[in-house]
Amino acid sequence: MHKILVIVPFPMSKENLNSRRDQLKAVKLTSEVKFEFRSTKAAPKNYISETDMVLADIGILEVGIKAQKEGFSAICVDTMSDSGVSALRSCLDIPVIGPGQTSMLCAMMMGNKFSIVTMWKSWFHLYTRTIKRLGIKDHIASIRSIDVNPDNQSLLAGKEEEIFPLLLDAARSAVEEDGADVIILGSTTMHQSHSFLKKNLNVPVINPGPLTYKMAETMIGAGLAHSKTAYPGSPTPKLHLFEAMMDAAKKADD
Repeated sequence: MHKILVIVPFPMSKENLNSRRDQLKAVKLTSEVKFEFRSTKAAPKNYISETDMVLADIGILEVGIKAQKEGFSAICVDTMSDSGVSALRSCLDIPVIGPGQTSMLCAMMMGNKFSIVTMWKSWFHLYTRTIKRLGIKDHIASIRSIDVNPDNQSLLAGKEEEIFPLLLDAARSAVEEDGADVIILGSTTMHQSHSFLKKNLNVPVINPGPLTYKMAETMIGAGLAHSKTAYPGSPTPKLHLFEAMMDAAKKADD
């Protein structure tokens, strides 16, 4: 049995963490893997500024630092920003998977151009950063937003009748007007809309979180992980400082 750690990027109640765990229902996984969801001790309210991104990286890094010693075979980070992914790869040998990079590279295998449909224009920088890093600008049809403030705790629960049609309209415009062959949901917080969009669109719709679970399972089975040449570790890592920082941040934020 392989254990996979899913790091949720915000402090969560048990009920809200279960909303994240529901993503497991959207993908077929073997009985050889078991998933554990853990939330960060502290986090920005949302991912807008560079200050937010630094705090997000540290919070996610702190949760995952000990995963390999605890017997986990892989880590999935539950945010399209891929926050903390590079940092965790630098201090771990097990696969560390982020949904942003994973969903975009998968979309390129499925079509010529893809569009990202998201809740909020303030998230655009999360996608453009990954697009620039991967050098795949020519494969982007568009990024479309419905301009509704996201709820990173209860997600889309109770908002289906309002939000789902808006997302569908944006996705259809991406296909019909922008030339998208594939649609990517812009956030793992949008996973509840995947089934609805999939039924009502004639192109593939990528659900980023569940895709990372399957990718982690595949990498474990294939015996693959990131290159330590690309992600070298620090000669003096001082990893204990991140736990102290997040413990202090949690106390200050309570």
